[in-house]
Amino acid sequence: VYLLFQALRQISQRTISTASRRLVNRVSENQKLFQEDNGLPVHLKGGAKDSLLYRTTTGLTLFGTMYAVYYLLVSSMPKKPN
Repeated sequence: VYLLFQALRQISQRTISTASRRLVNRVSENQKLFQEDNGLPVHLKGGAKDSLLYRTTTGLTLFGTMYAVYYLLVSSMPKKPN
C-alpha cells in the first residue's frame, strides 16, 4: 500500500511539473491587443469569437425579456369562465 501511494505521488508531481513548463506567458500580447485604440469596446476586441458571444448573449437576453413580458401579460388577464 505504501509503495502504491508513493508511486501515485511521484506520478502526480511529475504531471504537475511538466504541465507548468508547457504554459506560455502571453500577457504582453494580450495587453497590446486590448490597449490598441481601434474604436472597439473592450468586450469585442477579441475578434470574431467575442462578437459571436456578444450577439448570442444579447439575443438570448432579448428573447428572455420578451418571454417574461408575454407571460406577465398572459397571467394578468382574468380567466374566462367555462
